[in-house]
Amino acid sequence: MSKPDVKSNKIEFPCVDYPIKVVGDSGANYKAMVIEILSKYAKVDLNTLAERQSRNGKYTTVQLHIEATGEDQLRDINSALRATGIVHMVL
Repeated sequence: MSKPDVKSNKIEFPCVDYPIKVVGDSGANYKAMVIEILSKYAKVDLNTLAERQSRNGKYTTVQLHIEATGEDQLRDINSALRATGIVHMVL
């Protein structure tokens, strides 16, 4: 008896409403830095902007929706955000 094929949920590109969360060290220009980097790689919907700080205020999560055009674009965004040294997770 063979196992059924398990398919992962693939993203169909372009995806005009792709949610992205960025978790990093809190700071005065954190949100602006995240928006600036995302804007270099994708069309950003600022109407979807959500920002939340951790309980102790050490970390901030910025969530936005972007227009994702492909896996390479998402890898480039992840690399650029992590290269800042203050971003800990990109979801």
